[in-house]
Amino acid sequence: MTIRILMLLFPLICVSCANSSLTSTSSDEELINGKYKVVKTETGKMSWYSVKTNYGTATASGEKFCNFKPTAAHKKLKMGTMVRVTNLKNGKSSILRINDRGPYKPGRIIDVAVGMSKNEKLAFYKDGVVPCKVEVLEEISEDNKDQEES
Repeated sequence: MTIRILMLLFPLICVSCANSSLTSTSSDEELINGKYKVVKTETGKMSWYSVKTNYGTATASGEKFCNFKPTAAHKKLKMGTMVRVTNLKNGKSSILRINDRGPYKPGRIIDVAVGMSKNEKLAFYKDGVVPCKVEVLEEISEDNKDQEES
């Protein structure tokens, strides 16, 4: 039954387009958890993927894919890049690490591990595809942290 529903929705999902472009942020970068600053932002659509949907293969980084780790797939960002992903439908966000390539469906900019779509941080599992904002994070060194606070 679920497969039939997905097959019916697939053409509608593929038709949707993303407004995907990475843009640099202003010099007043926001501090995230006192550890990161936002250096670029991208908006578009996100979806989730799982061991079942990627056939249990390893990620592009060589790691074994896990449904419940805070990880994601992006087409261009460097492996290991930390991102804050915000579900623009409900305003919820989560910090994830890029460890895979994708998504390969037209109009999508990021795929997150299915567990991240189910948790309260992003909460979009039933929706499947939602508009999102991806903020590329850069770790702040202790020296830079002191400068930012003064």
